[in-house]
Amino acid sequence: MAFRLPVVSEPEMPAGTSVSATGRLPRWLKRPIPKSNSNHLTDHLMDELGLETVCENAKCPNRMECYSQQTATFMILGNVCTRPCGFCAVHRGRPPEAPAADEPDRIAQAAEKLGLKHVVITSVTRDDLPDGGADHFYRCVVAVRERTGATTEVLTPDFVHCKDALARVIEARPDVFNHNMETVPRLYRRVRGPKSDYAWTLQMMREVKKYDASVKTKSGLMLGLGEERGELLDALSDLRDHGVDFLTLGQYLQPGEKYLPVVRYVPPEEFDELADLAREIGFTKVASGPFVRSSYHARDMAETEV
Repeated sequence: MAFRLPVVSEPEMPAGTSVSATGRLPRWLKRPIPKSNSNHLTDHLMDELGLETVCENAKCPNRMECYSQQTATFMILGNVCTRPCGFCAVHRGRPPEAPAADEPDRIAQAAEKLGLKHVVITSVTRDDLPDGGADHFYRCVVAVRERTGATTEVLTPDFVHCKDALARVIEARPDVFNHNMETVPRLYRRVRGPKSDYAWTLQMMREVKKYDASVKTKSGLMLGLGEERGELLDALSDLRDHGVDFLTLGQYLQPGEKYLPVVRYVPPEEFDELADLAREIGFTKVASGPFVRSSYHARDMAETEV
C-alpha cells in the first residue's frame, strides 16, 4: 500500500521567504570561499586530462568546497546537452562529436590521482545516441573500478523509453544508481523539458532493483520552483513506493537570466523538517539543506546499508 503523509491544514509552503525585490540572497545562502590551493590542483588536473565536471558546467555552488577537498563529479559524453531543461546551466544544442573512446581511461586516471574512494559519474543527455550513452557509462564504471577499486555512483539521464540502455548501465554494477526527479509532476515538463515523463522516471527507478537488487537507488529534488507542500510530499511518497533508498533535497538557484526564476528561498529549518518527514516514510538516508546537491558528500550516503 502506498504511504502518504497527511497534509491537514497547510497545502502550500510557509510564506515569508519569497524572493525579495532587491534580488538579494537570504543570509543562509551566503558562505565563505574555502582557503585552499587544492581547488586549483583539482581544476588543473581536469584540464590536464581533458575532463569535464558537472561542478563547473552546472555552476554548482559547492564546487570550490569540493575542489578544495580534491573531489569532483565527472561529467561524461561531452559538455553539450540535447535537452532544453529550464534550470540547468549546461550548454544545450547538438553535440559536435561521438563519445571519446579513451574517456573511461582518463576518468579512471583522474580518480586514481585524486585518491578517490567513491567516484560519481554523470553526463549530459545524449538523445542523439541510440543507447543514450549507456554503454559509455558502463565502460567508465568498469574502468574506474578496475584501476582504483573505488565504489561508484552513476547519475544518469532518463534514457526515455529505452530499457535496454538502463540494463546496460546496471550491468556494470555501480554501487549507487542516481536519477533526479528534480520537481513535482505539475511542474515536470516546464522544468525538465517536453521529452520528460514523470511516470517513466518512477518506473525506471523500480526497474533498477529488478535488474540488480543490490544496487542502491537515489533521487533528488530542487525546492523553490513553485511546488506546493502537499504535492512535494506526494512526490516523495511516489519515490518510496518505487523503491528509492536515498534522497537529496536542495535549494534551486537560478544560474542566469534565461533560466527559470526562483519562486521561493526555503529556510534551513524547513529543510530539516522535510528530512524528518522523508525518513518517516522510509528513506534510508536523507541529505536535505539549501546547498545540498545530488552528489554532495555522496560517499557518506553510499556507505549506508539498505
